[in-house]
Amino acid sequence: MKMPDLQLPKGVASHLAETQEAVAQTLADHVAECLRLQLAEKPEATLVVSGGSTPLPFFRALREKPLEWARVKVALADERWVPESDPASNVALVKSELLQGAAADARFVLFHYENKDPLDALSELEAAAAELTLPIDVLVLGMGNDGHTASLFPDAPELASAMNPKGERRVMVMTPPSQEHQRVTLTLPVLAQARFKALHLKGEDKIATLARAADVPADWSAMPIRAFLQAGLNVYWSP
Repeated sequence: MKMPDLQLPKGVASHLAETQEAVAQTLADHVAECLRLQLAEKPEATLVVSGGSTPLPFFRALREKPLEWARVKVALADERWVPESDPASNVALVKSELLQGAAADARFVLFHYENKDPLDALSELEAAAAELTLPIDVLVLGMGNDGHTASLFPDAPELASAMNPKGERRVMVMTPPSQEHQRVTLTLPVLAQARFKALHLKGEDKIATLARAADVPADWSAMPIRAFLQAGLNVYWSP
């Protein structure tokens, strides 16, 4: 199976399957192996994931892997600033779909505080982000059809600061006008350093978006995913 009409930058690997479940299983195998290797060398490993519907089969496959989950820290790359009871909450999604069974022993690092404006919670958010030992061991990103990843949206006024490779902030509040909710995201310096980076996609529309991004890889302001289209990235895709 070939990825349709797409030339990826040199050093970007593609992992393709005919079904969403098959590609999710491959991704889960690779993530679990990376975490095992890290746990063999150090006390803890860090896994950063993304929300949405695409990663659900991946979450369900990964939670079945025989890992020392109590030694794994799990965090979201970004989150909408909504209560956990809101259907848009990615925290609720990770808790219900990934942190089940043995995986419930993992330490979940949260980037949301109830009954507080995100800008008023910046000190707490930075303290939470500091719990993530850098570099992150495993990062699994998604991508929107506007070329955003995490909550690095093209129309966010905070984008330049969040994408500053020399920036000192680990986490930022994002307010893209295109989105209903305020967002919290890990910044580019945190995400880009990850030892293992995966981009998990589903559907022909996402391949078309990725093709547009790959055509002009330097212009990350228009499509922030371009900042990650570099050697070492692994793209996982199913139709």
